[in-house]
Amino acid sequence: MDDKTFFREATLRICGDLEIETALWRCFLFLADFIPATEVYLNYYDRNLGAVRFYAMANEAGGKRLNVLIPLPIETRTLIEQSRLPDIVLINEAEEHPITRQVKHIMGFPDFSTILMHLEVGEMSIGRVAFPAIGKNRYTPEHLRLLSLLKEPFAIALSNSLRYQEVLDLKELLADDNRYLRDELRRASGEDVIGADSGLREVMEMVRQVAPLASPVLLLGETGTGKEVIANAVHNLSSQKDGPFIKVNCGAIPESLMDSELFGHEKGAFTGAMALKRGRFERAHGGTIFLDEVGELSAPAQVRLLRVLQEKEIERVGGTTPIRVNIRVIAATHRNLEKRVADGNFRQDLYYRLRVFPIMIPPIKDRKSDIPALVHYFVRKKAREMGLSAIPVIAPGAIDLLMVRDWPGNVREIENAVERAMILSGGKPLSFEFLEIPLQKKSLADSRCDDGEPIDLDTAMFRHIRKILDLTDGKVGGKQGAAQILKINPSTLRHRMRKQGIPFGRKASRE
Repeated sequence: MDDKTFFREATLRICGDLEIETALWRCFLFLADFIPATEVYLNYYDRNLGAVRFYAMANEAGGKRLNVLIPLPIETRTLIEQSRLPDIVLINEAEEHPITRQVKHIMGFPDFSTILMHLEVGEMSIGRVAFPAIGKNRYTPEHLRLLSLLKEPFAIALSNSLRYQEVLDLKELLADDNRYLRDELRRASGEDVIGADSGLREVMEMVRQVAPLASPVLLLGETGTGKEVIANAVHNLSSQKDGPFIKVNCGAIPESLMDSELFGHEKGAFTGAMALKRGRFERAHGGTIFLDEVGELSAPAQVRLLRVLQEKEIERVGGTTPIRVNIRVIAATHRNLEKRVADGNFRQDLYYRLRVFPIMIPPIKDRKSDIPALVHYFVRKKAREMGLSAIPVIAPGAIDLLMVRDWPGNVREIENAVERAMILSGGKPLSFEFLEIPLQKKSLADSRCDDGEPIDLDTAMFRHIRKILDLTDGKVGGKQGAAQILKINPSTLRHRMRKQGIPFGRKASRE
């Protein structure tokens, strides 16, 4: 066989498979007709460990990956690091060369001869390939010349394999990080929905009904009611829970960037598009996309969203090839979409596509039984965020104070109130004294009863406290204050006044 044919056939086998052990085995079987090698080894020098790492080997039985370290003496390491060893050398017996001598002694191999070839790509050292043959003086200069033809293909094969393995390791590391982050996000957003067994019981029942299906879900309700938490619950109970959960705030994306952000763009699609970009829908493939404030979508984006729902495919800006996507769409809005449809600001066909399974999330004022659990949850959450060594306690009567309010900002307002109370507490129990309490009981004082007609205890207490406050000119604590006259602790009186909706302090002066 002439040199060109030998080079071509050997190269096809060396570089014919990304699995280096398979490529090495095929190459060995071909070379067995030309050289006396009993095995072939790929190795490289690990500078950090000062050792040769055997990476792969092959013989007539097959190929396999290795991870064997052979430590080298300092003089041998110096020779390698200073590039003072020959690029290719014929070794008649293992004792003649510092590397093969060390391998023979540590591995317990019998006497062997070999051809050892240094591999490099450009000026970067990649490793070495060795062709050991049992016995001494097995190789001739012709064998050396023939194998020297394959120096470059072996270098390319080893370099590609090392890079390929690095990509696989990084991919596995990324997958592991993604699993960890998904678990963290589930814990952060709360896999257990606060109020699932009380104020949100009906909502969670609907979630459990729709989650296993692929149907779109439309979440309705006031701002701050926890629509994202419910969307998370739908995703976590679905068959695609191990896929991505991509959130899009449609109201926060400029109209000029809406299509690019949602559907991606091709390189050169417009000025500034320097590279291909995958959109949010493409990134959500195999999982769920949550379109918060879907009522803010521009008209062109509404058309493209309708196509996603109907055809299960997208098209990047500037692209011509449809891209199939497997996603679950969950939309949410606090707006009246029916009115926006009537006004011509939202497509009717898209509205009906999204409203396959609507879920109305009630505001806090309609589920006040959830307030204690929400407060305790946010106290623990904020304690972690602030790095507190201990979780703050809630002052006696504080929960009653919180139950009086309607919380127009819903869950988000409660969270902010908890954070503010923790900042102001100075290590003391959380009392929430900064909150403005609505005078819900004031109407009781204005009611008139006929003489002798029985009245309820709250009304009697309200009138008596107001009467004493009139006598003390609004003074609660201290000498000759209302608390002293009523013979109760001033803080207890203030607590009862809050429950009754009776103002005191600066608020009383203003009113």
